Amino acid sequence: MTEIWPWVALAGLGAFHGVNPAMGWLFAVALGLHRKSRLIVFTALIPIAIGHSAAIAAVVFAVLGLGLVIEERAIRSAAGVLLIAWAIYHWQFGTRHRVRFGMQVGMVGLALWSLLMATAHGAGLMLVPALIPLCLAGSPAQDLTASGSFSIAVAAVGVHTLAMLVATLLVALGVYQWFGVAFLRRGWVNLDMVWTAALIVVGLILLLA
Repeated sequence: MTEIWPWVALAGLGAFHGVNPAMGWLFAVALGLHRKSRLIVFTALIPIAIGHSAAIAAVVFAVLGLGLVIEERAIRSAAGVLLIAWAIYHWQFGTRHRVRFGMQVGMVGLALWSLLMATAHGAGLMLVPALIPLCLAGSPAQDLTASGSFSIAVAAVGVHTLAMLVATLLVALGVYQWFGVAFLRRGWVNLDMVWTAALIVVGLILLLA
């Protein structure tokens, strides 16, 4: 279980991000409806996944790099404080800084939008608890590169992005084909609040573990 849970966490967070409309599927559906094309829904997922994975990769490789010069405990504590601070900021000011793109946005613009949204939500920071046992594992800094941490980090980004892409695809197709975006007004869970609470909980776990 100690070897499996980080991968399960990476995939689970990816699926959660995929279900969250703020991370991309709502934009893909809106573009498809606007241009009256199911193909656009599929096509829009590519830059969304690229932008999201870029935001995730930036954090993953930052943690990997810091692990070469900083002790694991320091990284854990710093990540905990940053997660809690990010949650408070997101709760208080997140809605004031929405990135807006029109329906004529191109693929590059959509990838940039996805990158900014994932970064603003602190999506990469939430992966730190899973990255520590995978990439650092309490080993001395000198042993990190020899233990294959770089390839593990690449795999972590891939697993998370794949789970996110599958979830985004399933929700986007379901909404485009059957449910329609009107159902969001009837009973969709406020995932932003769930995410904010999760950031705080994970931050506390990192600080107290």
